[in-house]
Parts: sequence; C-alpha cells; structure tokens
Amino acid sequence: MASSAPEDLVVTQAALDDWPVVRAWAVDEGWNPGVADSAAFFAQDPEGFFIGRIDGEPVSAISVVNYVSDYAFLGWYLVRPDARGRGFGLTTWKTALAHAENRTVGLDGVVAQQHNYRRSGFELAHRTFRFTGAAPAAEAPADVRPAGPEDLADITVYDSACTPADRPRFLAHWLTGPGHHTVVRRSDDRVTGYGVIRPGHDCPRIGPLFADTAEDARALFAALTAQAGGREVAIDVPETNKAAVALAEEAGLTPSFETARMYTGPVRPYAQERVFGVTTLELG
Repeated sequence: MASSAPEDLVVTQAALDDWPVVRAWAVDEGWNPGVADSAAFFAQDPEGFFIGRIDGEPVSAISVVNYVSDYAFLGWYLVRPDARGRGFGLTTWKTALAHAENRTVGLDGVVAQQHNYRRSGFELAHRTFRFTGAAPAAEAPADVRPAGPEDLADITVYDSACTPADRPRFLAHWLTGPGHHTVVRRSDDRVTGYGVIRPGHDCPRIGPLFADTAEDARALFAALTAQAGGREVAIDVPETNKAAVALAEEAGLTPSFETARMYTGPVRPYAQERVFGVTTLELG
C-alpha cells in the first residue's frame, strides 16, 4: 500500500457485516461508539454506508444517511491512521456525498476537520460538547417510566419536533436496541420528554435526551443515570441550550471534547430548546 494513490482506492457501499472494522477505528479514535448502534444506523438507510479499499483491504469509511427528501446526515468519516495523507479520505468523501443528491447535509465535525468542512460548503450551526462523568444517584419521579410499545407512536411524534427530519425507521430500532433503555415522561397523557441510555465501548452513552423543560430533562436524566449504576456516562450537549449545559455541570460531568454541528443549507425549524442531549454524533 506504500505507493498506492487515490485512483487505486475502490469505494463501494458497505454492508452491515463490513462495519465492525470501522467501529474498531472509531474506538481507537476515542469516540466511544455504542455497542449495538450499527443495526439501527443501517435500518435508516442501508445504502448510505461506504468503505474504501486498497487491494481489498479497508482503509477508509464514511456514512451519508438519507432521512427524507431534503435532509441527510454525514458521519463515520474515518481513514486508517497509516493510510492518511494520501487523498483516500477525500476520494471516499466525494463518492459518498453524491448519495445525498440535492439534500441539505448535516454533520457533527471534530475540530481538526472543521476548516475542510467549510471548504466543502458546510456552515456552523452550533458547537456540541461531550460531557462525561459519574452522575450522583438521584431518585426519578414516579411519572418517569420505561417506555413500552404503546409509547412508540407518541415518542416518534415528539422526536420529530426536536430534529430536522422525521425518522420513524431509525427510532423503531433505536428505542428497543440490545441494551438500550428508553424512558418517557408524560403529563396529562402528553409526552413531555424522553431519553435513551445505551452501552458504549468505554462507558454508557445518553442520547437523545429531549424534554419540554429543564425540570423534565432533570427527571429523565435521573432515570437514565440510575441505569448506569454509578458508572461514568457520556452525553453530547449542544452549547446553545444553556439549561442543558447547566444540567450536565450540576451533575458533576465535565466536557471532554467538542464537535461542530454544520449544514450545507437550510433545515426545517425544530425545537432546539428541547435538545438536552444529541441522539448520536454519527447520525444526528
């Protein structure tokens, strides 16, 4: 591979069976990927995952997942460390981005790549900070309970108000994935928030945490962290939601790294004030 050039790279759509090697790269980068994320990711758009190979050996990857006719999300942009600096990443990027066609594309970009994303037409929407730490034990209110099948329709509607696109296929897998624990809060039979905690490679990850108010978010957060049993947890918090940042800080969590939410164009209005924790940096 020492003399390989970008034109030697073969980029193809990836299958679910291809993704464990990419997940291992993400582990090495310290991204703490969810243990069972991939099945939910592929359920949304099985044609939106790409892998680049030299002589059949994986060296690069990316996902460009189409949600609806006008919105897609880019993630998993990775090049194996020993293959960097040779143009493989850019070749993979250009091949995969065509999958979005004319859609607005969003991403959560690491600091080191943000200048490259701007050159590709992405503009900053806000910064996001990953907060980590062992949250103190707190008793969740009685009106926060594990979500059941009867809650799926209402949660899906609530989720749509908190995101730039409807995503029922993704949620049907995300809410019930292996090890995923979903809680919901209702008032007068109306959902006022929900959240998910799931196993991660290094520690459990919370996401999403969507709530009407800081009080709702705090109640849901207590129920989610109770599942961690005193272990460290991680949650990705948008900087623009000051109440969300305050909640993480009050729980004793500290920021470990930052990303930037960026878009290539307009997205539909959504209730950003309800986003106390981003679902996942890989798929928005």
